[in-house]
Amino acid sequence: MTILITGATGLIGKEIVKRCHEQDISVHYLTTSKEKIKTQDNYKGFYWNPKEGVIDAKCFNDVDAIINLAGATIAKRWTNSYKKVILESRVNTLKCLKNALSAVKNHQISHILSASAVGFYPDSFTKYYEESCTKVSPTFLGKVVETWEAAVDEFAELGLMVSKVRIGLVLDDKEGALPQIVKPTALGLGAPFGSGDQWQSWIHVHDLSKIFVHVIQEELEGIYNGVAPNPITNAELTKAVAKAVNKPLILPNIPEFAMKLVLGEMHILLFESQRVSSKKIEDTGFHFIYSNIQPALENLLQPNVSND
Repeated sequence: MTILITGATGLIGKEIVKRCHEQDISVHYLTTSKEKIKTQDNYKGFYWNPKEGVIDAKCFNDVDAIINLAGATIAKRWTNSYKKVILESRVNTLKCLKNALSAVKNHQISHILSASAVGFYPDSFTKYYEESCTKVSPTFLGKVVETWEAAVDEFAELGLMVSKVRIGLVLDDKEGALPQIVKPTALGLGAPFGSGDQWQSWIHVHDLSKIFVHVIQEELEGIYNGVAPNPITNAELTKAVAKAVNKPLILPNIPEFAMKLVLGEMHILLFESQRVSSKKIEDTGFHFIYSNIQPALENLLQPNVSND
């Protein structure tokens, strides 16, 4: 089996490539940097420029499925111009892929799986969201996810099976949110945000990469939440990180207005509450290695704690 991956050199993409190679799945990947192109037996790079609609069509050769992870980071101040970048980077990459694939007469691609986000779900302290929820968050993030998912749905017009993984807070020791949470905590400056009661639906990057490969291998169609089985509150996450790095929590909670001053509209990433269910993916036979936060953090933050 061969999978074409966009965003293969990012946080999640690198882990998915590892899982693919463990399963003897070959990877083709698209990159906007010609310097990042490699050609190996099971890992081949191809150039593209989605802004200009440029793509090396040889990337589709012998490919069975596509995993789409491309999109500008949301962890950067949301100016009006950068909001446009966040949205267009997701839609344009999919348009570029679809246009290029529709021009290829003979290909064997039958499935596209795209990243999405739990930001689709409205802010709530009480609801427990499953994939059947159709109400979209009225925030900028909700709009982004709704537009993103609609763009990938268009691949059904080409006869492809369409799947989406709505990703929660991804925990990794080197990239993403966790190192930013650990830094102040390790200095004794950790504290929950706001009331600390907001739900955080998290997932260890290892489990998330396994979900993507599982969805492809099992040919699962539709939407799946990419979150661990046991969501926690922001206060619980803060305490768990402090415990993992063996530091006390002595500071009062950080008020929302303070973070709004620092981060602007992006502060909702810290204060929105989404309690999201993993039942649907588990019902397909998927097994989480990290169902609870403490073992996940110990694996990431303490040496010599293995994945299996």
